[in-house]
Amino acid sequence: MAEAQAGWYPDPTGTFHHRWWDGQKWTDAVASNGQQSTSPMQAGPGPVQASTPQQLAKQAERAGLTPGTVAAGGGSVFTEPVLVVNQKAKLIEVTNQYAVYDQGGTQIASVSEVGQSVLKKAVRLLSDYDQFLTHRLEVRDMSGVPVLQITRPAKLLRSKVIVEKPGVGEVGRLVQQNAIGKIRFGLMAGSQQVGELRAENWRAWDFAIVDGSGTEVARIKKTWEGMAKTMFTTADNYVVRIHRELEDPLLSLVVASALTVDTALKQDSRGLN
Repeated sequence: MAEAQAGWYPDPTGTFHHRWWDGQKWTDAVASNGQQSTSPMQAGPGPVQASTPQQLAKQAERAGLTPGTVAAGGGSVFTEPVLVVNQKAKLIEVTNQYAVYDQGGTQIASVSEVGQSVLKKAVRLLSDYDQFLTHRLEVRDMSGVPVLQITRPAKLLRSKVIVEKPGVGEVGRLVQQNAIGKIRFGLMAGSQQVGELRAENWRAWDFAIVDGSGTEVARIKKTWEGMAKTMFTTADNYVVRIHRELEDPLLSLVVASALTVDTALKQDSRGLN
């Protein structure tokens, strides 16, 4: 397991969004919603670095990207042309957590499930029925500011995903179009379909995202992390390539699709999808 580098990480106390890890120990510096303050911290285990830069480079290479072939972006999930999404590896998945990196291996965001009750965690631990429960995810930048909120309401046959921006409200929805075969989601802004998420195989490992004209604007590829990790943990890792600059609402819907494809779209892979 890689040693965590200095930086902001989810606060282990759960009181704040992030706490500063200086590379050796937790500090008193905390941040929530972009506001920094201090709060005493007792000694505790350090954060887990999801991947090393070397591992991230190999992951991008497995997705068909080589260094220097894609220009760097603006350093956020909305401006980077390549997003490397790594799920925190766990033997049992009770709370979904992801780290999002740019193509150079710098972490630019985190994705965490929020609003879970003790009962819901118990259900996830003891059964497969969590696929029918509501899931709420929050995407935060590295200063702890929420930039996207994604909700997949409880479902029976077909899923929908509500995408919201803090201070703006709902920007659109992802609406499942079929329950059998290669999964497809319509990217909806109100009553208008502005794009579509298309699985390229029945296992829903790789996806193409197209705009309203059917032109591909992004691609999501699951990367193979080795037999042990694939078989014995819940981690799913993806590389996302956004082909050109996009505008809202399509931009936010594409980013939401990319960052929540495991929880919001594949959470029910044990079900009908």
